[in-house]
Amino acid sequence: MSTTAPAPAPGKPAADERLLKTSPLKKFLGRPELGSVVGAVAVFLFFAVVADSFLRTTSLATVLYAASTIGIMAVPVALLMIGGEFDLSAGVMVTTSALISSMFSYQMTANIWVGVGVSLLATLAIGVFNGVMLIRTDPPSFIITLGTFLMLTGMNLGFTKLISGTVSTKSISDMEGFTSAKDVFASTITVGGVDFKITIVWWLAMIAVATWILLRTRAGNWIFAVGGGEQAARAVGVPVGRTKIGLYMGVAFGAWVSGQHLLFNYDVVQSGEGVGNELIYIIAAVIGGCLITGGYGSAVGAAVGALIFGMTSKGIVYAEWNPDWFKFFLGAMLLLATLLNAWVRKRAEATK
Repeated sequence: MSTTAPAPAPGKPAADERLLKTSPLKKFLGRPELGSVVGAVAVFLFFAVVADSFLRTTSLATVLYAASTIGIMAVPVALLMIGGEFDLSAGVMVTTSALISSMFSYQMTANIWVGVGVSLLATLAIGVFNGVMLIRTDPPSFIITLGTFLMLTGMNLGFTKLISGTVSTKSISDMEGFTSAKDVFASTITVGGVDFKITIVWWLAMIAVATWILLRTRAGNWIFAVGGGEQAARAVGVPVGRTKIGLYMGVAFGAWVSGQHLLFNYDVVQSGEGVGNELIYIIAAVIGGCLITGGYGSAVGAAVGALIFGMTSKGIVYAEWNPDWFKFFLGAMLLLATLLNAWVRKRAEATK
């Protein structure tokens, strides 16, 4: 026997469900990053038990470094996925950014910072290209960025061999500006006797900025709206084209930061690096709670997903497992974290 909700008193309007108070617990359970946080705790406890050296401060610093190199890209990729799109060129774009900085500075005998600036403009231009191609043509972002991925892969190898004669760049460590650029992109900060890479600072800064954009700005509302339904968003006045171009430029900026770290951390760059990393960035975002269909996710969740990658990859080393099984263990841990993330999200939705 069904019951009917009581009608509002005469003269009193019905209560708006948007004005109903939600308990802090329900708000917490509804956060997209909740599942990834639970998964991260599980992975941490697992390796804390099976690997004696995992809990050392130096080991944790190494884990954070590994997570930051993924997280710098996973955060803007997560925003792009919330907006309903993908970028399969993100991995090789990192290498492209590093190659441009190195080869331009070396060939022009210019200050390193000139090459860094040219690289920023060129990398952002690639992001604009992806965004404009998406909004001006019919193919989905998967196809467009796959094309960009193939073009950049060929250009990285072709131009490097044409200019340097080999598949790697020339050393630029003795050029003017190298030391200061390394301080910005690849230096080490010592805290309490423990060395931390500056990429961790870049990572935390990107998490803070991305979270602020998503939760405190009009652009954040646009990103969720575009990912939730492009036509509906356009109908209410959301600048869909500008939003998507901006998201692709965000991914390009992350690629530039990662590329400069790659260059100044190792001095030379191999033209074939970066292939396949785009999948890692996407997986980190998915583990962090981003939906493949768009419209749902968070920057913090993507950061936690990157942290799970860092803990898993380094935890396997500290556990001294056979390296031949590395990818198997890595895949198993990531799959477990993803399933746990999905289970927690379903439980959270059931409480609403």
